[in-house]
Amino acid sequence: MIESLLVANRGEIARRIIRTGRRLGVRTIAVHSEADANLPFVAEADVAVPIGPANPAQSYRNVEAILAAAKATGAQAIHPGYGFLSENADFARAVHQNGIIWVGPHADAITAMGDKINARNLMAAAGVPVAPGTTDPAPNADAAVAEAERIGYPVMVKAAAGGGGMGMAAAADEAALRTEYEKVRAFAERMFGDGSVLIERYFPRVRHIEVQILGLADGRVVALGERECSVQRRNQKVLEESPSPAVTPELRARLMAAAVRAGEAVEYRNAGTVECLLDPTTGDFFFLEMNTRLQVEHPITECVYGVDLVEEQLRVAAGLPPTFDPDALAPSGHAIELRINAEDPKRFLPGPGAISVWDEPTGEGVRVDSGYAAGTTVTPNYDSLMAKLVVFGSDRETALARARAAVAGFTITGPKCNLPFFAELLDNPEFVAGDYDTGIVGRMR
Repeated sequence: MIESLLVANRGEIARRIIRTGRRLGVRTIAVHSEADANLPFVAEADVAVPIGPANPAQSYRNVEAILAAAKATGAQAIHPGYGFLSENADFARAVHQNGIIWVGPHADAITAMGDKINARNLMAAAGVPVAPGTTDPAPNADAAVAEAERIGYPVMVKAAAGGGGMGMAAAADEAALRTEYEKVRAFAERMFGDGSVLIERYFPRVRHIEVQILGLADGRVVALGERECSVQRRNQKVLEESPSPAVTPELRARLMAAAVRAGEAVEYRNAGTVECLLDPTTGDFFFLEMNTRLQVEHPITECVYGVDLVEEQLRVAAGLPPTFDPDALAPSGHAIELRINAEDPKRFLPGPGAISVWDEPTGEGVRVDSGYAAGTTVTPNYDSLMAKLVVFGSDRETALARARAAVAGFTITGPKCNLPFFAELLDNPEFVAGDYDTGIVGRMR
């Protein structure tokens, strides 16, 4: 097993990785910005190294500072968490070139899946279903219109280098497409340094389903079930559950087989996620993207499969076999994750602030992965995620009941918080029935 691990991230995910590291007897090293010096993950690591000011570009995205911290502390490996540098192939290569173990897929896989057009083409060649769309970037609005006429409206305009729900817009006709094309191209150039745009069929009613994969040290790729991710605001997930209430055993088998093919196509190692769009009327699904890292919602897979995905990541990176039998994977029960964000529960606008009260729920089947505590401050410098509230039960009905009780028992005072939104969602007839899609939040507002 790896003996010392630097966590190149912050907040709840850093704290969660450190927790597994300490359980395994791994020496853990936190890096932190000036703004995060008082957060729990810093105190809980064996070693903590300040790496710069609040601006992520000068701290959590500062490759030189992170590598310097790794060398100074004798870190044997680096875990990037999610966000920041987690899907940066140049960082992964730099880690390797400095003789440090990278806890993630190899850089070539990150590069291959980082460009949505290249990823689409790779998946199509591997026999993974892809939605009708472009095989090359649309160089201008006229080309985008020509592609849309071939594909058929409505279409989705997407930044080829985008991710996390950013750089996407739907267009129902030519006029809208021309407008959105220019907006997405400009946004992509500004945010990702790459203005490449692809055009893809847009499905007005669709469910967002993803499959957890793990590329093992021996070269095999295994799938650990699916997660339902259709509760979204601004194309970003706020609640996930596993298994999906929309997925039948037959569909699950097809999804998992496609996800394994996707991983095998790029010789994938370590944890990753194959995201798909599911047409609930036909049962057809299409490849959306592959996230070459650990996902925010990984705890629900851990609950239903009884594994610690961070431990499995460390074992793969160390060249060790998994803790489980890959030929005997079987899910049990139902899990739901709610992303507790510092944001207005109606308009979902960020609402940072100092936390005066932080009282987490407890009880059977309740898990809280938090990044904050009373006396700490949610600053405007980073994502608004404060904690992940995870509930588990023998079935979906039990999990829903525990989720309602846990939301009612979670008290956060200071910053704005979306707990009232979840109280509303968990009683929403559409959600309770399990018959919902990516438009559910919009219909609630």
